[in-house]
Amino acid sequence: MPRQMTAAEIRQAFLDYFNEINHEIVPSAPLPQKDNPTLLFTNAGMNQFTDVFLGKEKRDYNRAASSQKCMRVSGKHNDLENVGPSPRHHTFFEMLGNFSFGDYFKAEAIDYAWTFLTELLELDKNRLWVTIYEEDDEADMLWQRYVAPERVRRFGKKDNYWEMGDVGPCGPSSEIFYYVGDIDQMNPDRINADDDEEFVEFWNLVFMQFDRDEAGNLTPLPRPSIDTGMGLERMARIMQGATTNYETDLFSPALDRVQQLLDDTDEERAAKYVGYRVIADHGRAATFLIGDGVLPGNTGAPYVLRMVIRRAARFGRTIGFNEPFLADIAQVFIDEMGDAYPDIRARADFIRKTITIEEERFARTLTNALQHLDDVILDCHHHHKTTIPGDIAFDLLATYGLPIEITRDIAEEHGMSVDEKGFVEAKAKHAAASGAGSFSQYEVGQNIYADLLKQLIDDGTLEPTGVDYDPYGGYAMNAPIVALLQDGAGVDTVSGSEVVEVVTLATPFYVEAGGEVSDTGTITTESGTMAVTDTMRPVAGLIVHKGKLVSGTLSVGQLADVVVDNTRRSDIRRNHTATHILHRELRAILGTHVTQQGSLVAPDRLRFDFSHNEPVSAEKLNTIEAAINDAILTNYDVFAEYMGQKEAIAAGAMALFGEKYGDIVRTVKIGPQGDYSMELCGGLHVQRTGDIGRFNFTYEGSVASGVRRVEAVTGRGAQVFVAQRLTQLETVADQLNAPIAEVEQRIEAIMHENRALHKELEQLRSQMIKSQFDALWDTLQAVDGVNLLVGTVTGASAENLREMADWFRDRVGSGVAVLATVKDDHPLLVAVVTQDVIKRGVKAGDLVREVAKLVGGGGGGRPNLAQAGGRDATKLPGALATVPDLIRSALQ
Repeated sequence: MPRQMTAAEIRQAFLDYFNEINHEIVPSAPLPQKDNPTLLFTNAGMNQFTDVFLGKEKRDYNRAASSQKCMRVSGKHNDLENVGPSPRHHTFFEMLGNFSFGDYFKAEAIDYAWTFLTELLELDKNRLWVTIYEEDDEADMLWQRYVAPERVRRFGKKDNYWEMGDVGPCGPSSEIFYYVGDIDQMNPDRINADDDEEFVEFWNLVFMQFDRDEAGNLTPLPRPSIDTGMGLERMARIMQGATTNYETDLFSPALDRVQQLLDDTDEERAAKYVGYRVIADHGRAATFLIGDGVLPGNTGAPYVLRMVIRRAARFGRTIGFNEPFLADIAQVFIDEMGDAYPDIRARADFIRKTITIEEERFARTLTNALQHLDDVILDCHHHHKTTIPGDIAFDLLATYGLPIEITRDIAEEHGMSVDEKGFVEAKAKHAAASGAGSFSQYEVGQNIYADLLKQLIDDGTLEPTGVDYDPYGGYAMNAPIVALLQDGAGVDTVSGSEVVEVVTLATPFYVEAGGEVSDTGTITTESGTMAVTDTMRPVAGLIVHKGKLVSGTLSVGQLADVVVDNTRRSDIRRNHTATHILHRELRAILGTHVTQQGSLVAPDRLRFDFSHNEPVSAEKLNTIEAAINDAILTNYDVFAEYMGQKEAIAAGAMALFGEKYGDIVRTVKIGPQGDYSMELCGGLHVQRTGDIGRFNFTYEGSVASGVRRVEAVTGRGAQVFVAQRLTQLETVADQLNAPIAEVEQRIEAIMHENRALHKELEQLRSQMIKSQFDALWDTLQAVDGVNLLVGTVTGASAENLREMADWFRDRVGSGVAVLATVKDDHPLLVAVVTQDVIKRGVKAGDLVREVAKLVGGGGGGRPNLAQAGGRDATKLPGALATVPDLIRSALQ
């Protein structure tokens, strides 16, 4: 039986164990117990050490251990629907992890894991099983140092290949399982079965070896690393002999509190187990989210918080709660986990209050929402439909604040589903109609922007159409300030350097749309100046300038100079018109299958995504770039016209990806009558193509299957780009001591010379290795009738050692060889044993493993050929001297 340990004791034992190892190796770099206390959202594929694995960031340590707070609620790693019915899934969980950044790798990671589990936690070895990636022979070999071969199970990418996301660090993994059922019934074929709960997977050792790019290509990481994750909840279940995670000391106090509040019997508690579990899990998640500074909202982490509180509240109602209760559950976790996470104890009052306010807000609409949903379900049953329409699911969110996750729960309880694609479409349609671009920018029923706009229209300050929005007429105008917002509330005057939002009667500032970024600039009155860093349209008809005061004060009613940063805007204009020209030339040169899939028009660059199934060659890019610059030099007129949408499309206007258009559209035309280019566009452009100056590509690559991306610079950015390239070329020419015109020829000559030298070097190396082998052959000895060759080879690689092993077999016929070399101050060992000697008891894997131990390493392999490595080259001679005795022992 494993040791009886609380979750807190497990956490501390893990951190103590690995931090002792880490300090022992790098005493100059003290390691924190928690490298990053910030909550991770694993649905986004984020990891606190991503840039370290990629070699983009360096730390002052190369090992770490952490207790990591995680949320898993959507996206690639999503457990939400399993929370409650499942005995082991959670939204919030603690991940204990040990990390190596180019230091130790597979062998040590496995060594440390096995030692911790079997010696510190005293787990039953007969119940431990491991899985590996089906192609990872090395991991198989390393695990067999501890477990029988049949206890190492191979699986494919679905189970044993770990990725942070579609791109980024990745690699094969090894998962460790513990069997909690009747050991007489243990069937390893059940490992990873979807309906199995007896083989508990609790630790994942990820061998970070590659960086996956957007095209799916794998590039070896500069330093292979280790990223492991042990689920504390599952480990507690194992150590405490519980049948589910919820019976451990992590959750039982919260479940007891729920039972106490409801005054349920044990039988009632058992019958309501799903609701109990959801409340405990979501209550814990909400506690830590708020403790990390998250507040309920409509996007990202704020939406997750709102959703878990409301989902728990709804389950609470189904099991008997009629009043807010989650703050009591939160207090349980604050009491139980406040020692490990002091932040939640310090913010206890705020956590409880925030949860209760959100519960009360939801309660005001929940009854009507559930009644409306019941009516929808009855109507669907009446018409023999099993899917709730997506627009109705969105209306439940927009009108009643009912998250789609709750709608989905209730639908499934009635044997139905939700049209989630239709929900997303309805949400996007609503956002486009409002002009917000994203539903998450406001909260229905609590929208300060909508209330402000209504007030300004009702009191006659604004026309019914809202703020006079005119980014096309010029870059400056005078307009009175009609509203000021600070910290989400209306104010009459603002001062200091805090973030402020300003609404003026009219504005020339462009609001981000169609890929073009918003304008920046200044708003100045007689008493102060504000630097505008963003301009937004939170609701249709309202333009809000966001930024900070740089001097003085601003007050409602003051006349203001509203001035766009025209230098920045001019750069944006150049890039936007260049995007239209680019689109035209891509279609002309690559084919009319090219359509825009996304874009970014910023002051410093432009980015354009388009449909195309193969990389654009350098030759084609040069052709496209030349055509674009020809169009710029032609100095076409650029002008805008308004026309009917159908008329514009019939005339050949291109409609841009992701844009929503009304009946009357703005078309931007280039050339006489728009003969060169015509697109539907609401953005800002130059007056003539010659104003762009110059166009240069800076990047071409893949975004997704069938979608390519190019980036480019124009105008001032292109001038800088060309100047930098010329400087680089001149530097290279100086280093080569050649004229610029001869640089390419000179480099080709150097490369040719380098290849010849490399070939000559390899030939010399091969001759040197062969010469050393011949010299070593003279030391061949006999040990109890077995031919033995032992020695060290200078300058050899592992491949060279394996080649020498083949030479030995071919020349000796019968015997054993143990050959070594030192590479980068680390010993490498290869052992070879012929078949007749294997039958007498000598195995290469056993032999090399024992020798490797003496040089601080490990390894193994097949009986006839094995390889190992070590850390201490100074001990290599002594280690090799033990080989004869090892052979004698094996023969006996």
